Amino acid sequence: MRVGLRQFKRPLCYVMALLYVVAGGLHFVVPELYVQIVPPVLPAALALVYLSGVAEIAVGLGLLVPRTRSYAAWATIALLVAIFPANVYMAVSMVTIEGTGGGDPSVLVRWARLPLQGVLILWAYWYTD
Repeated sequence: MRVGLRQFKRPLCYVMALLYVVAGGLHFVVPELYVQIVPPVLPAALALVYLSGVAEIAVGLGLLVPRTRSYAAWATIALLVAIFPANVYMAVSMVTIEGTGGGDPSVLVRWARLPLQGVLILWAYWYTD
């Protein structure tokens, strides 16, 4: 099984990189969506949204370069840990996300994001070697 997964390692790295670059870019396109899930105890929500957007773009680009891939993977893990409080806040506070067009995510989707962070961390860890 391990050999079978190895053949997908490089393509999945490009997929992951693209996901982070796109997600980071969305922080600049629709920052108001992200501001809503920044826990109110944190200062300067908009600045944090932009900062996390820059970080997501940076790790995504870093994952594309073999020389920086391991560092970018560790940075991705750190970023996922750093943004985890926003996902917890979104799940427990039942924030109504304005401007989504399709309505609020369901309770299941809100809570599913939490274990998804673990999956994303493991995915990034795969590239730390």
